[in-house]
This record gives sequence, C-alpha cells and structure tokens, in this order.
Amino acid sequence: MEDIAKQLSFGVRAIGSPGHEKTAAYIEQELAKLSLPTQRQSWTEVTGEAILPLANVVGRFAPENPRRVIVGTHYDSIVRAYRDREHPDAPMPGANNSASGVAVLLETARVLSQSFVRPAVGVDFVFFDGEEGPVSLGEGDPHWVPLGSPYFANNLAGLYGRGKPSEAVIFDMVCYEKLKLQPEPASLTGARAQVQEFWRIGSELAPTVFSTTPTQSPIYDDHLPLNQAGIPSFLVIGFEYEPWYNTTRDTLDKCSTASLEAVGRTLTRYLYQVGKAGR
Repeated sequence: MEDIAKQLSFGVRAIGSPGHEKTAAYIEQELAKLSLPTQRQSWTEVTGEAILPLANVVGRFAPENPRRVIVGTHYDSIVRAYRDREHPDAPMPGANNSASGVAVLLETARVLSQSFVRPAVGVDFVFFDGEEGPVSLGEGDPHWVPLGSPYFANNLAGLYGRGKPSEAVIFDMVCYEKLKLQPEPASLTGARAQVQEFWRIGSELAPTVFSTTPTQSPIYDDHLPLNQAGIPSFLVIGFEYEPWYNTTRDTLDKCSTASLEAVGRTLTRYLYQVGKAGR
C-alpha cells in the first residue's frame, strides 16, 4: 500500500510527464536497495507527429541462473480520467490501474531477496512502459496498442541471447478491495498449464479472490506480445472495477491489503513451484 501511495504522490504518470520519470526512478531506487541488477531498455516511438521517449525497467533476481521467469506489469498510467462523467479531463490517479501491479512486483522482489531459500529459477521483474498506448488513454483510444511489451518481445536477444525465459506472468489491476480474479481466454490458449497451476495455488490461499470460471472475452494486455514471441504467458487481472475504472476515483481507498496479499502470496508460492516442476 505504501508503494501505491508513493506512486500516487507523483501525480499523472503518462508518457512524457514528470510523474512518469519519477515512477521509473522510484522502481530503480527500490530495486537498488535489494542489490538487484537493473537496466532501462530505452527507445523512442514515432507515432503520428509525436516522438515518445519510452523505457522498460528490468530488475533481475538471481541473474546467474539460466532458468528465467518473467514477472511483469506496466508502470505508465492514462493521462486523464476520460470515463469520469463529471471530470473527464481531470487527472486519473491510477491506484489500481497502474500502481497496484508495480507494488506487487516490488514487494515480491523484497520477499525473494530476503528469503533464506531461493526459488530454483531466476526472476526478471519487467516494468513495461507505454501499456496505455501512444496517447496514454488505454481503452479510451480507439487505436490503442501497447508499446513496451512488443518492444521487449522483439528485443529478447539483448537480455537472453539465444535463449528465452520459460514463461511469463503479467499483473494488472490487482488491489481492488472486492478483487475477483478469473482466468483469461487468451492466457488459457497460450499458457493453460501455467494458468491452472497459478489458480490452483490461489484458490487454496484465497478462495474468495480466485474463481476458475474464465472471463467471457479475451483481454489484450502485455502477455500477448510475449506469447507471440514463443514465451508461454498469462495475465492476472481484476477487470471488474466499476464504477471506478479510469475515473478520478481510482484512488488508494479502493485498494485492500488483503487483495494485495492474496496476489503476492500466490505469486511467491508459484515461483517456488515453477522451480520444483523444472519447467
């Protein structure tokens, strides 16, 4: 919750905003406290008349381990609360839609770094930029496409040489106090065994949060470019977030420590289980 509050203190975190750079720097600062090797994967995206400076931030836990798993989220947020009926041009805080995934990754990195027993896999914590698209409006942009995850997927060799991570799990919107997590259809297509194992663990730890009934429609997010690159990848998202979704009311009071704990504990146990399974 403190990580979420810190990000909210930066204000708007859309591409090119001061809050955007402050968020990337905060992620690097927190990873540095854990002595995790960290790098920025920087590039510029030319979209229409705009030249966008973007940077994925990658922190590597146990970098010497050749067996790698990606744990990802996005750290950019939308530029304005376009779904807010009263204030569509006001800033969108992004407590759930943006800050919550960053918080889960940072806390997981802390837990792994402080553990006496490490998982048998190395973990790459990947904070994707530009998930909300070139005009930073997410679904509010009819031409929306994510930017950071396709770039990452197209430049795997820079991090992994000729190899690839064994799998990836992506988090988005995971702090809502009424969080309900359902398997997502595209994830089941690309990483069915991984989804089933993650939900098995989650259902044991937090049965009120995890439902095995899939969402009705696929959700396009940062897992799809990774799947297309040959990395079995799945999405963990609490997409039911009305009436707060992308409004001025996506604020810290909608978040719950219990929801964050359910997601974080499931992820941690899953990473240890992946190592045991030898995938």
